Amino acid sequence: MGMTTNIVTERDAGVLMITLNRVNKKNALNQAMYQALAETLNAAADNQAVRVVLITGVEDCFCSGNDLADFANFMAEPEKLAGSENPTLAFMLALEKCPKPVVAAVSGPAVGIGTTMLLHCDLVYCAENTAFSLPFVNLGLRPEYASSYLLPRLAGHARAAEWILLGEPFGAEAAYQAGLVNGVVDDPLLKAREVCHKLAAQAPIAVREAKALLKLSGRKAVSDTLNTELQSFVASLSSPEFGEAVTAFFEKRPADFSKI
Repeated sequence: MGMTTNIVTERDAGVLMITLNRVNKKNALNQAMYQALAETLNAAADNQAVRVVLITGVEDCFCSGNDLADFANFMAEPEKLAGSENPTLAFMLALEKCPKPVVAAVSGPAVGIGTTMLLHCDLVYCAENTAFSLPFVNLGLRPEYASSYLLPRLAGHARAAEWILLGEPFGAEAAYQAGLVNGVVDDPLLKAREVCHKLAAQAPIAVREAKALLKLSGRKAVSDTLNTELQSFVASLSSPEFGEAVTAFFEKRPADFSKI
């Protein structure tokens, strides 16, 4: 078992389990965590002993999104977010390009990137208590991680618009109906482990090639959308809207966009 910052890794036969472990911040991701995730995923991609990756959270919380305090640091130099060395982008690309199957076990809050990263996993199992949300517009930001391309294709435009334009939270059943998750189960981690061990026993090259083929037709669109969203996201970090949202967050009050 290894631990880097707030990321715990554990290998069981061919299954590499990555646990988000920042309980005091409800698994909000900061730059150090993104960096550790990127390095872990890239190492798994190159390690023949790893057949499948499992991502989960701890303490009934999957991920409460970006650490806003950490993220507000980009307000001074927003262009840094789009730099190839940026840990957030490094994580996004490492997961999106991971050649091996990635399974997620989700319970509790799955906010922002806690939801959008699931679009780049191959199989996702969640608990009844999972609460998904995409509050980008609510923060004066843009959708990220190709979610503006992938979500309408999964859920249809109308449902995607509810989730992205209104930022309305949704539960496990809605996520299942939309095809965002494979199943709503009592013990997502137990189910995900079972599935991972099945995948690890499959012919490894066939699994990797089949995953590549499944992703093939959407690969360019995902890449193009991710980059277009990123430029828009970077611009939004210096907007008065995001400034108001951050101020309101730290002042523990609702954001007021009426004067913008």
